[in-house]
Amino acid sequence: MSESLEVLSNGWAIDTTAPVDLKKPADNEYHPVLKAFLAGSFSGTFSTILFQPLDLVKTRLQNPGHHVIAATVNIIRQDQIVGLWRGMVPSVARCVPGVGLYFSSLQWLKAKLGKSKGDLGPMEAVTLGVVARSMSGIALIPITVIKTRYESGVYKYTSLGGALKAIYKAEGIRGLSCGLGPTLARDAPFSGLYLMFYTQAKQNVPKEWLSGGGAGAASALHFSCGVAAGVAASLATNPADTYGVKGYFKGAVPRMLRRTLMAAMAWTVFEEITRSMGLK
Repeated sequence: MSESLEVLSNGWAIDTTAPVDLKKPADNEYHPVLKAFLAGSFSGTFSTILFQPLDLVKTRLQNPGHHVIAATVNIIRQDQIVGLWRGMVPSVARCVPGVGLYFSSLQWLKAKLGKSKGDLGPMEAVTLGVVARSMSGIALIPITVIKTRYESGVYKYTSLGGALKAIYKAEGIRGLSCGLGPTLARDAPFSGLYLMFYTQAKQNVPKEWLSGGGAGAASALHFSCGVAAGVAASLATNPADTYGVKGYFKGAVPRMLRRTLMAAMAWTVFEEITRSMGLK
């Protein structure tokens, strides 16, 4: 007892708290994969709502006898301007978790490879992009089926749940996974090539340009890299999105425009959110 009093009188106290592991994340800190999912979902929401009209026009153009201007005018004539956002519910239901799953899968795969800092080589980027997009595509194929049918204007579903029940009742599981092969053949190569072009473009931008010009300059550079990557990946994969020799490039303009802008916007927003969340 006297020794304890002597210690206290000398201005010292015995530390009885457990040692802190500085490498262990705090309890209230979200896991990097969860952060990537949240950031991806937010960026997916923003880009989906913004570019839904281009997606709708692209889908209509894949029906026989439709042209860009005629398809757009016809949609506005039938449903007014708001008609350009037809299919928004299934689009959001597919794209928002889909983009979130893609980015979180990508984050998980990069961590497994020890590439969390984003220093991907060309073949690594292609492989990770293909695998991550395949994972999210398989998980959300039922929503993709509903989205495509809803935008075609042929099916008259009144709700997402109603569409799921109607397709399952009439066609079973096969109906809810219809088109999985062509969907992956279209989306997975695009995502792989896009990630390769995007990461290579970013790596060729001087680091001081990304860090020294403020958030606005960094966003502009990310968006520019995204547009360049989107154009290159779209040109390389466009035929897989259509049918027939002549139909290979049917709907190419709105598809490339929508896909390029949506991917560039999603990655730009994702980059800024993950930086603010401490993932960068």
